[in-house]
This record gives sequence, structure tokens and C-alpha cells, in this order.
Amino acid sequence: MRDSEVAVTPRSMISIALCTYNGAAYLPEQLRSIAAQSRLPDELVICDDRSTDGTVEILEEFAAWAPFPVQVLVNVDNLGSTRNFEKAINKCSGDVIVLSDQDDSWCANRLQATEDVLAKHPNAGAVFFDADIVDNNLKPLGYRLWETVQFNRRQRRQFKEGNAFEALLAHNVVAGTTLAFRAKLRNLIVPIPPQWVHDGWIAILISAVSDVVCIDLPLIRYRQHSSQQIGGRRPSIAKQLADTQAPCNSETYRQRPEPFRRVYERLEEATEYEVPQRVKDLVKEKIRHMSRRAKLPANRLSRFPEIAAELVSNRYRRFGYGWRGVLRDLLVNLDS
Repeated sequence: MRDSEVAVTPRSMISIALCTYNGAAYLPEQLRSIAAQSRLPDELVICDDRSTDGTVEILEEFAAWAPFPVQVLVNVDNLGSTRNFEKAINKCSGDVIVLSDQDDSWCANRLQATEDVLAKHPNAGAVFFDADIVDNNLKPLGYRLWETVQFNRRQRRQFKEGNAFEALLAHNVVAGTTLAFRAKLRNLIVPIPPQWVHDGWIAILISAVSDVVCIDLPLIRYRQHSSQQIGGRRPSIAKQLADTQAPCNSETYRQRPEPFRRVYERLEEATEYEVPQRVKDLVKEKIRHMSRRAKLPANRLSRFPEIAAELVSNRYRRFGYGWRGVLRDLLVNLDS
């Protein structure tokens, strides 16, 4: 290359997939934060799930003045959150798809940071960030999202070492509103099975075939309010202990391996992607772990042999919440 020549990295086309449902109370703030991005999106695809509160009117008004193309699609039938996101993802035409909830507020550099990270990490299929937890009025509550999902140092190290898949087999730490991924992985992701929420499914599937980068920066203001589907509240120790003793239907416990069977099936079907054998073996081990836990008897004393075997194997730590999982299995009130 001559000195006068400069290598230019092609600019990615960024699509935002935003899903709405009766979000009129907080939606305008989120739309304004998207319009205020230092790096504007190339398109905004919005799927509304038959709102009745003026949400669609807000969207149409925004589309009329937004400084980028906006596509507003109103569903014929109510799809629910996960299927609505699946539809929005399918409608995006960009190289990078950024997910958005309706009730948050983005920092002005969210999209620029996303583009920069993916450019710096060409082997990464996805990137996600931390978020500040805020109240109804966007006032910080003094903690971050990663604290609430217990994304600890060991798991962050797994991501940095290229072992995101094993970290996500333990439990999902990726909130959809903080996630962006490369559109070339869309065929791996869709359709999303009913056993999964969209963000957990997307994150674990992408981590099976590529790196996933986690960035310890709060680029989202994650709003807490009474009507949201999944929140980011920090549970107290007392609440965690109460949850371990809550009654649980035995049939519900027996279904716990099913989500991971769907993961294994999808990875087996994903012939256009290179799935390491190690990844498939890990899923099978997770399924074995969850299957043994799913068959625990109602009598607590009779559970000790199975629980002890899984504890000695270290699978509680590798594929779950460690001692919290042990306590849950020991104390949970399983009905017959």
C-alpha cells in the first residue's frame, strides 16, 4: 500500500428492532434518545403488538420527523413479546441488529460504541453492555443491571477468554435491551422456541458459534416500573431464601431440561454454521444435570443422593447458581 493510500473499513448498516405494546407512558423518551444518537441508525423497525393506548399514534408522529427511515408495523394478532421481537428481527435489513425495549433511555453513544466494538472484534457475533437501573423518572437507583443478574467476575472472565457459551449455560446474563448482534446469524436464531425468552435464546445460540463481547459500561438507563414484563430489581437475601422454599409444581420441575434440548436440536440443525463439538458436549452435560434435578422426589431426605452426586461433579457450579441451586433443590416444596 502506498503512503497516500488509507485502508477504509466498510461502514456497517445498523438496524434497530424495537417492540412496543401499550408503551405510551415512556415511549417518547426512548424515541428521543434514539434520535439523539451520535451515530444514527440506518433504519428503525418497530413492531407494535396491538396497543390500545395511543402508542401507534406516537410512533407514526415520530416516523414523520425522524432523521432516519422508520418502519411501523402493527400486528394483526397479539404475538407476545418473544414472537414480536422475532418478527422485528426478521424485518431488519442491516448488517447489525440492535434490540430495543420501549421504556428505557439510551446514552447518546450507545450505537457508536456498538459499532466500534464489533469493528474491533471481527470474530464477535454479538456485544452487550451494562445498564444503570433507574426509577420511573430516570433517577439512578444506585446499582447496575449486571448486579441484578449476578454477572460475576468469574463469568466475565469466561466471556473474555472466549467461553461465553459455558457462562450462559449456567444462566442468562444478557438483557435484550443491551444486546446487538450480526444479522448474518439470524438464520441460527429464528424461529425462537416457546420455551425461551428472546434475549436468552439469542445470546446462547450466538455464543455457540462465535465470541460474545461484554462491555462494562452502562449505556442504557434501564427503567423500573410496575407494568414491565421483566425487571432489574436487586433481590434481597431474604427474598432469595424465600424463593428456594416456594412451592413448585413437580411437572414444572420436570420441564426444566426442555429449553436446553431445544438448544441442542437447533445446533444440530445449524449446518451453515460451524458448531464446535465441545459446545454440543456441554449442552448434553447441562441436559443431564437438569434432568437429574428434574426427577428429584417430593421427600426432601430422599433427594440427598442425587444432589450429592451433582455437587461432587461440580455441575451445580458449572451449570447453575452453585450453592444457591443446591439449597433450592434441597428446600423446594415439590408437590406430587
